[in-house]
Amino acid sequence: MLRVALPFGVGTPEEKRGSYRNALRQAGMEPVENVTSLAGLDGLLLAGGTDVDPGLYGAAREDASDQPDRARDALEGALLDEALDRNVPVLGICRGLQFLNVHLGGTLAQHVDGHKCPKQREVHRVAIAPGSRLHAILETPDYVVNSRHHQCAQRVGEGLVATATAPDGVIEALELPNKRFVLAVQWHPEARTDGDDARLFEAFQRAMGAPGVPYPS
Repeated sequence: MLRVALPFGVGTPEEKRGSYRNALRQAGMEPVENVTSLAGLDGLLLAGGTDVDPGLYGAAREDASDQPDRARDALEGALLDEALDRNVPVLGICRGLQFLNVHLGGTLAQHVDGHKCPKQREVHRVAIAPGSRLHAILETPDYVVNSRHHQCAQRVGEGLVATATAPDGVIEALELPNKRFVLAVQWHPEARTDGDDARLFEAFQRAMGAPGVPYPS
């Protein structure tokens, strides 16, 4: 079975960890936690969690931002560098999108209203760019998502392309086109794998190929 690195912050509640584990297993992947490298692994999932340290994008922490988890930021940065260098598939979710953006030189807005609705399955629509990987996966230019975040990508990082936006302009998906599979979404597909969001995990799994097959250069 394909094995996926699934790092978390030390304070991530068990119930939140479980939804990511279940989504990966449902799509035929085995989550591997407490990793320090991607050796022997096939993919990297950057999950949701506390806010990215604003110092990483040259900003002071605003009152709305969480206290930084610098250990998590450092670990995910090292794993992401390894994934990008080896062309290992990466899926980012919520904080994962934000971290990907910051790691590639982008910035975040430290607070945005109207996007933190943790108990709602459907919150707003997103417009998906035609021709994008996300469009190919979901097969629609118009999609309804849940929403559990209060920060968002502001300046887009180097090489990344915004491929979905909310009606208020908030970036809802980022892709790195020159890699085998680097896709991040701002919503939480792991909470809705009984519907079309399962396609995101299935596409992630397909991108890894069979075990032992080398990644393309």
